[in-house]
Amino acid sequence: MTLLALIDLFKQEKQLSKTMTQEERQAKASEIVKNHVGFSLGAALIPMPAADLIAVSAVQLNMLRQLAKLYNEGFMDSLGKNIISAVAGSSAARISASLVKAIPGVGTIVGELSMPVLSGASTYALGRVVANYLHQGGSLNDLDLKSARKGYKAEMATGKRVAVEMTKTEPSAKPDTDDTLERLQKMAGMKDAGIITEAEFKQLKERLLAQI
Repeated sequence: MTLLALIDLFKQEKQLSKTMTQEERQAKASEIVKNHVGFSLGAALIPMPAADLIAVSAVQLNMLRQLAKLYNEGFMDSLGKNIISAVAGSSAARISASLVKAIPGVGTIVGELSMPVLSGASTYALGRVVANYLHQGGSLNDLDLKSARKGYKAEMATGKRVAVEMTKTEPSAKPDTDDTLERLQKMAGMKDAGIITEAEFKQLKERLLAQI
């Protein structure tokens, strides 16, 4: 696709976003959040401590990027990373679930059972808080982080229910610790979809292969 074609496509998407009704935009925002909850469920199954958190954070960053685009908001990765860190990044439960994978045998199993739901819930809670704020006319640049953290905690309970339901239907959410090839394919799909960058993909692939 040529540069002019890409510019034209961007203009068409921007115009489409402007002509959306409030209800259509809200429905699209819910779809974006739900899709990224699904991505988080898969990313959380990467069987190495910390690597799963990197992947889930990349998924959440992409979710914020898409929500900002939907509401015609300017977006910078640095701003998105700050929001994720300030609102969701201090979740002790997610960190503990990731680090428990370092325990041989049982640690991997326990971590893989708990991490997907916690990561999916975290993505849901973050997405709902940001989407609701943007829908009310707010801007990411003036997001009140203290209020956002309160909203995030309030949404986590619903997020866990949503994540649990999705683990029953999402193939990517079912643990399969021995299938390295399948995990690589999932990460490659996330890279191709723009969920994680090429550099993040290489980093995660190296860590995964090192476990063989």
